[in-house]
Amino acid sequence: MAGIHITDIESAINFWRERSPSPDGITACREVRALAEVYALLVYYHEAYADEESMPARAREAWLAWYASTPDAPCIAICSTSQGDAVCKGCGRTFDEVQHWPGLSPAEKRIVWRRISAEGTAWRFNRYAERARVANGADHPDPAAFGPATGPAS
Repeated sequence: MAGIHITDIESAINFWRERSPSPDGITACREVRALAEVYALLVYYHEAYADEESMPARAREAWLAWYASTPDAPCIAICSTSQGDAVCKGCGRTFDEVQHWPGLSPAEKRIVWRRISAEGTAWRFNRYAERARVANGADHPDPAAFGPATGPAS
């Protein structure tokens, strides 16, 4: 089973901190506390991924709520895999990833998002970036809509 990258846990924590801010600057909401426990263990053990299956239920629920707020598929309706390409020029997914996307778990989908974001070669990240924002429901430029910040893959 796939793992949930620490940057996704961090994004989920920030999502919940914004959605349910601390009333006193000290107390965190239930979702932040659940995710922070997982995040702290990843840091302590120098791990980059949390196991999707063994994650505590409250942390998994909070992560899934954040995940639901992100674009599901990177598709921008320019699918070159239908023309025989092994990797889609539009979104950057492989033929198999495009074909099996509906059956992937949220963590597996985020792994693909992380890879294509780090590569940054798909048209969704350059010449058709505006189209990708509109396709994902954004009415203004928002780089966060493309997944986690790029950087060295762990």
